[in-house]
Amino acid sequence: MRELADRPEEVPAVFAARFNSGDPVALAQVYEDAAVLVPRPGTPVSGPDLHAANGRLQKLGIPIVVRPRQVYRNGDLALLIVDWVIDGTDPEGRVVHVEGTATDVARRGPDGRWRYAIDNPFGTAARQTLAEDPESPGSESIAVPA
Repeated sequence: MRELADRPEEVPAVFAARFNSGDPVALAQVYEDAAVLVPRPGTPVSGPDLHAANGRLQKLGIPIVVRPRQVYRNGDLALLIVDWVIDGTDPEGRVVHVEGTATDVARRGPDGRWRYAIDNPFGTAARQTLAEDPESPGSESIAVPA
C-alpha cells in the first residue's frame, strides 16, 4: 500500500492508489479525523458519512484517475486543484462516467504526513449541474481530490 504523503503534491496520487485498492480502511487514512467531504455541491459530510460516500464509489470497482493541476502551500496547509475522472463499467454492466475538478485542502499532521482536511471533488460546480437521481452511479458521492 502506498504510504501517506510527505508533500502536499503527493496527496492526490496517494488518494487514487488507496481508492483503487478497494480497501476502505486504507482510503480513510488519507483523511484527517475531522475531515469534510462535499460529495454533492452544498452537501458536506464527515465521519462515518464521509467514509460511506467514498465506499459507494469504491464498490463500483472502477479506478479513479487524478491529474493535479495546481498546488499552493502555506506552511502546514495546502490548496490542491485536481482534475479527476472515474470512467468504466460497474459490476452490473452499467456505464459509469463521473468527473470533476476538485478544490481540496490538505494539512500536514503532527506525524509530518499530509491528509485531506476538506475534499471538495466538484469544486465550484453548481448543485443543479449534477445528476439528482440517487440511483445513478454518476450521482454517487466521490472523494477525490484528486
